[in-house]
Amino acid sequence: MQITIEKVAFPMVAPFAITGHVFESSETLRVTVSKDGISGRGEALGAYYLGESADSMAAQLEAVTGGLTGDLSTESIQHLLPAGGARNALDCAFWDYRAKAAGKRIWELLSITPRQLTTVYTLGVASAEVMGERAREARQFANLKIKLDASDPIGRLEAIRAARPDARLIVDVNQGWDFAALGEYLPHVARLGIAMIEQPLPRGEDEALEGFKSPVPLGADESCLHLGEFATAARRYDVLNIKLDKCGGLTEGLALVDAARKAGMDLMVGNMCGSSLSMAPSYVIGQFCQYVDIDGPLLLKSDIEHGLEYGEGGVVGLPEPALWG
Repeated sequence: MQITIEKVAFPMVAPFAITGHVFESSETLRVTVSKDGISGRGEALGAYYLGESADSMAAQLEAVTGGLTGDLSTESIQHLLPAGGARNALDCAFWDYRAKAAGKRIWELLSITPRQLTTVYTLGVASAEVMGERAREARQFANLKIKLDASDPIGRLEAIRAARPDARLIVDVNQGWDFAALGEYLPHVARLGIAMIEQPLPRGEDEALEGFKSPVPLGADESCLHLGEFATAARRYDVLNIKLDKCGGLTEGLALVDAARKAGMDLMVGNMCGSSLSMAPSYVIGQFCQYVDIDGPLLLKSDIEHGLEYGEGGVVGLPEPALWG
């Protein structure tokens, strides 16, 4: 079984700002698994806040795949690499290979009857005036995800809500508030009809959420990287955001779905602004989710060939076999 690793950059339409970071390009790692003329592909970006990059993920993969003998399996991949972007790319490539080798779609392998998903469209951090205008320009999207930091968050939300009284709004703070700020903002967030607040507090500084009753559902992103952190997150949050780049691939993503459903948590699928090759396996996770965020390709100047089709309202067509799965 041959494993090919390459770095592929996708420039963004415009600089994309979140708490503490501005992204101008999506630096992806693409892995191809091949045997007997059949190939499967996977893509990863890793978690920037953990120091992952295309270079670091490539080095991680090269260190463990150069001496491989025999065939891969979903189980062996889990033991080969820790949770993170490198394992995600390899795991998703192997799932794609499995589907193509079996002559089946991913839905058949997993016994899922797929439904079309409706994604949010994400607005990066900007002034209240600019964010309101961007919300108005995104009128074709029924669901908007709003990136906020500690600067005038309610003013920004007021402007967006005024521009889009019809939209379902999700807020993503990317660890940008503290507990006191959360308590101050929550009444306003509830008044504005926000559906959910994602990762309001810093990772490792959210103990105060245990036993806290929020009037708006709170979601764990950076606070739950993988299955080993799930039990703690389940005590503190109402919603779990599953990102394959965090947890290390579709295999662990499906295990997180199972754990969250058993715990009675709602689910979200997220992305790290990759191409449609990153979104396609996330589309599988999205089948179980109340919140869907797979808009990464819409933020890029160009997408991969056979990319997902995004329609009116944010409806996303099923991945084509030529793309993945």
